[in-house]
Formats: sequence, C-alpha cells, structure tokens
Amino acid sequence: MEEKLVQRLESAVMRLEALSATGGSVGTGDGTAVLDPSIIAFDDLRSQFLGKVSSAAEKIGGHVLDITKIVEAAFAAQRELLIKIKESKKPDNSSLAEFLKPLNDVIVKATKMTEGRRSDYFNQLKSAADSLSALAWIAYTGKDCGMPMPIAYVEESWQMAEFYSNKILVEFKNKDPNHVEWAKALKELYLPGLRDYVKNHYPLGPVWSSTGKTAVSAPSKAPSPSAPAPPAPPPSSLFSFESPQASSSRPTKGMSAVFDEINSGKPVTSGLRKVTDDMKTKNRAERTGVVNAGEKEARVSSPSVSKTGPPKFELQMGRKWVVENQVGEKNLVIDDCDTKQSVYVYGCKGSVLQIKGKVNNITIDKCTKMGVVFAGVVAACEVVNCNGVEVQCQGSAPTISIDNTNGCQLYLNKDSLDGSITTAKSSEINVLVPGDGPDDDWGEHALPQQYAHEYKDGRFVTTPVSHSGA
Repeated sequence: MEEKLVQRLESAVMRLEALSATGGSVGTGDGTAVLDPSIIAFDDLRSQFLGKVSSAAEKIGGHVLDITKIVEAAFAAQRELLIKIKESKKPDNSSLAEFLKPLNDVIVKATKMTEGRRSDYFNQLKSAADSLSALAWIAYTGKDCGMPMPIAYVEESWQMAEFYSNKILVEFKNKDPNHVEWAKALKELYLPGLRDYVKNHYPLGPVWSSTGKTAVSAPSKAPSPSAPAPPAPPPSSLFSFESPQASSSRPTKGMSAVFDEINSGKPVTSGLRKVTDDMKTKNRAERTGVVNAGEKEARVSSPSVSKTGPPKFELQMGRKWVVENQVGEKNLVIDDCDTKQSVYVYGCKGSVLQIKGKVNNITIDKCTKMGVVFAGVVAACEVVNCNGVEVQCQGSAPTISIDNTNGCQLYLNKDSLDGSITTAKSSEINVLVPGDGPDDDWGEHALPQQYAHEYKDGRFVTTPVSHSGA
C-alpha cells in the first residue's frame, strides 16, 4: 500500500514539474497535453517500472548506472514527443525522421556504449541499448509503413534484448542479486509495462492533431550565397523512411558484369601483360625439380591458413537463407521468412543472428562464439562442428541435434520442453529452462558427456557418469 502511494506521489510531482516548466498553463498548449490521460499514464509507467530499474542500477553503479540514465533520458524524450504529437499535424515521412531525431540521438548514444573495448558488463549494456529500439513504435504511421503494429513491435524489439538479459540472469544467479533484480526490472519495463501502455492508449499508432501546428517547420527561404556551408549529414537514423533503391539503379555485379564486359565490344585481352621467355618456369634457373632440406623443413613447419569465403546474407531460390562468414556482426536479423524455408549458418564468428519467423529447419555449422535466437522450427535445429555457441528457442522445436560441438548453451521456451535433444561427440552442453513462475529463475542442466558401459545378462548396459564433486 505504501509503495503504491509513493508511486502516485512521484507521478504527481513529475506532472507538477512539467506544468511549472510550461508556465503553469492548463488551458491551452503544453499544459493541456500534460494533463491528457495518455501522458499521465506514461508518467505512471516511468515512476512504477522505470523507477525499479533505476533503483537497482543505483545499487550497482558504474556502467550499469550510466546506461540506465540513458534509458531514463530516452523515455523522457519519448514523453516530450508524445506531447508534441497531440499538438502537431502529422508530418510527411521526410519530416517525421527529423521530428523523431531527439529520441534517435539518445538511442544512438546508448548504442555507442556497447562499442569499442568490451566492458565487464557488456551484457547489461547490450540488453539496455537493444531494448530502446522498442521506443520506435512511435514511428508507426500505418500498415504500409513497413513496421509491425505498435504492440507487436514492442514485443519483438524486447526479444532482441532478452538474449543478453537471460545471460545476465544465468551469470549473476548466485553471484550478485542486484544484477538479477536489474535485469528483471528492465524486462518488466517493456513487458508488461510499455506493451500494456501502447495497448491501452496507442494500439493503432500515435494520434496526431488535426488542427495543430506543423510538426517540423520548413526553412523560410533559401540560404544566401554568403551563408556558411550546411553541416555534414547526420549518422544513420533508427527511424528510416526511405524507399528501397530500385534494382535497375544498382551497379551490375557477379557474372552479369562479366557478360556486359564481353558484350561491350572491347578486346577481351586488352590490358593483359605479355609473358616473356625469362618469365617461363622452364627457363628460370632458380626453379628446379630438386627440393633441398631447408626448403622442405620450411614448408612443413609453416602453419596452414584456413581460407574463408566472402560474407553472405541472402535468400537463395526463395527457399534457403544463407548466412556465411559473418564476423563480429551483432545485429543480423531475418524477419521475412516462413515455414517452407530453411536457414543455414556457416563459418560465423562472434556474431548474433535473430530469426523472427518460424522456419522449417535451422543448421548451424562450423561457427565460433555465435548466438542464434529463433522463433521456432517445424522439423529440427542442428548444431554441428561448432565451438562456444548459444542457441535460444522462443517457440516450439520438435528436435534439437548437437553433433561434434564443444560448448553449447541452449535456452528453451516452455513450448519447446516437449521436444527431444540428441547429442553426439559433444562436450559442455548446458540446457537452461524457464522456472515455473514468471519471477522464478532459470534452471540450468548439464547434459552428460561421459558414459559407463557394463555387460549384464548378455548385453551391454550404458549409463551416464555422474560426478559427486567430492
């Protein structure tokens, strides 16, 4: 009871501060918007859910507190935008990106904290920074804007951050309860916090004013010749409304470029160097058929260098998604997929792939330090020849196969607990399952990798070896 009273008092104080900042006007302009039920509900959201995140961050301090303050700034920026939306006419797409720039700048600031030298609390920084993409629901302008509906957008955006949030829960389960409290509070901020807020007030997106002022003012006149040059273009925005480039305007690549060059009428051999007699192997004195001992030892001792092909991220023949040789890419997303398609991940290192739709089959082959989050599979998810991978299933998976893999963290959803897990020639396989309640910790189970075989009653009986730890 006392906690709820404190939250209501905090909300009242926040509204009074907002009113004082606008000169105390409650009849028109900002004062009216501040007293709007949707703005009051957003203040309640910040005091109730965001307050818990801030309280836990105060106990931790350091980078976790820094990133939490940026989260607070992002929600404050969204509040200001919600107020402006109620007083402004709906802008066009080019003006909308400029209108949302204050929020985008805060999100970019959070993303920069995850770059550079890796912090000891990288999972905390990454989960908070990725979670802020949920605030982009405010950019929804209709079913043709290329975004999911606002409620679905908030839920899907949190799934990107939950991968790192779950790692915090596992890492600090028996180490520091403050980090566990922070991770749980961060999730509650979005689910159910922001999701329910959007559901109750903006299920179809922001509601712009029909009689308000223009959201972004256009320049009154062209700059004079003596005016200084315009600044450089800003970094790429989270809110991008540009239409994709037409395929006809793209430069020709691959074999098409080769045939275009052949058909251009230019001599095919133009630009080639002529091979003279002294360049030929048979005429070079230093090239003989005899290999001396020193040269032989040098060849044997030189380490073999594995050659990797170019990175790929493409849909082949409309049926198979190919993700190959991706290194250090943390934001790989496949969102346009269906149950007739398969996903093949090969040779990736230090990357994270999210598969938002349910697909037929997923294969992860020869990957190192790779994270894969998928919504579900119809047939199976296979992990082969990998080292140190993390796989999270958010839906159903009838079969999960792990073969010739060292180090695999497997996160299961309640819908995937009925499936079967097959392992062969693998070690350090840990399976994490959700608790019975929403607030319960995840349970971690190590799959056996060593077995004992005994000959009994005319046949061998195989049992897993358990270690007492004594």
